[in-house]
Amino acid sequence: MSAPAEIAARLGIAEGELCVRTTYELLADGRPVQLSTSWEPYDVTGGTLVVFPEGGPYAGAGVVVRMAAIGVTVSHAVEQPEPRQASAEEASLLGIQKAALVTHIRRTYYSDQGRPVETADIVVPAAHCEIVYEIPISH
Repeated sequence: MSAPAEIAARLGIAEGELCVRTTYELLADGRPVQLSTSWEPYDVTGGTLVVFPEGGPYAGAGVVVRMAAIGVTVSHAVEQPEPRQASAEEASLLGIQKAALVTHIRRTYYSDQGRPVETADIVVPAAHCEIVYEIPISH
């Protein structure tokens, strides 16, 4: 799929470059509690066993493990959480009222070379999540 402008900017690629887009609906007790759409630059994973996050021998293994399998070391991730109202589609998928508060998290994983290798939009109903960060302090 071609990268839209915002996704291309987050991945450090040109708008329209090929990406692999994967959508997820995470369930708890059979009910949807989180939506996620991830994007990976095709020039990183294309032609490898990890090109499809939910297919092949590394299906469901996660970004860090999948990238390691092709020689890419993921060194860190950046998350940008923000509250907003759910779109009509999100509300329908999550079983919440239209315009209910959600937490939208933009997460991007970076290689040890500083290259973004995956970015995702994660949406969680605000009533179902608590955001807590632990920040290590080096002395």
